Amino acid sequence: MAYNLQIFYNKKTLIITFLFHIGFLDIRITDILDILIVGYLIYTVYKVLRGTIAFNIFIGVLFIYFMWWLVRILEMDMLSKILTQFVNVGVIVTVIIFQQEIRRFLLLLGRNTYNTQLRKIAKYFTPEDTAYLTQEEIKSIIEAIQSMGKSKTGALLIFIKEQNTGLFYNTGTNIDALISKELLLTIFKKNSALHDGAALICCHKIKKAGCVLPLTQNQNIPSNLGLRHRAALGITEQSSAIAITVSEETGHFSLSKNGHILNNISLDKIKSALEREFREDEMLPSKNPMG
Repeated sequence: MAYNLQIFYNKKTLIITFLFHIGFLDIRITDILDILIVGYLIYTVYKVLRGTIAFNIFIGVLFIYFMWWLVRILEMDMLSKILTQFVNVGVIVTVIIFQQEIRRFLLLLGRNTYNTQLRKIAKYFTPEDTAYLTQEEIKSIIEAIQSMGKSKTGALLIFIKEQNTGLFYNTGTNIDALISKELLLTIFKKNSALHDGAALICCHKIKKAGCVLPLTQNQNIPSNLGLRHRAALGITEQSSAIAITVSEETGHFSLSKNGHILNNISLDKIKSALEREFREDEMLPSKNPMG
């Protein structure tokens, strides 16, 4: 394998290309970068679609495009004209059918970027009292969850950092009260009108209660998970929220993030997750309880 450095220059541009010679192939650095980016995008699409009905639809769409390409090569005019009509509006149809998946795909790309570099920059422009929880608030939340677990009181708590998330603010009852163990226990009391919905926690307050959330479309989750767990997965698939679920049947705790759920998790791991995500403290351990 040989390689060389080529420099192309004109009055407007300077292009430096590093070439690998493998047999009769000339491979540029940009070719390798192109392959890596396409591979990452394909993997991200797979993560978004796997286990959902949309994956089967996506395979069907690919099959139609393959058939269109094949019949054109074979010069099957009648079938080619029919499939061409479909392909001509294929982009619009794809956007309509996969609107939720496209949203999740873009969210996943943006979330990965934010979690790496932009989050470090964003904290300098975010007021300290918006995105984070105090140690006392986390303690109140943990104590409330522990109490509900002992009494097998079902609960779903959603934690977000952005106040203007439309997914949450079009549903539920406004609370806008400071976080306390007593208020959380009252909201999820079995006879309460707000018991079956989710409580939304943001900016040091319980913003809403009784929120109805979208359910996950993932068909590969365990059949023993109820509506609360499916709602927790659904909302974390479509946003950067973190969801904590208390099972009404077992009293066990679950933590959902990025469309993944960790069942039967300990209170210590829940506390660590809240501290890592919602406390501005560089001394906190970085171990991920979802891993």
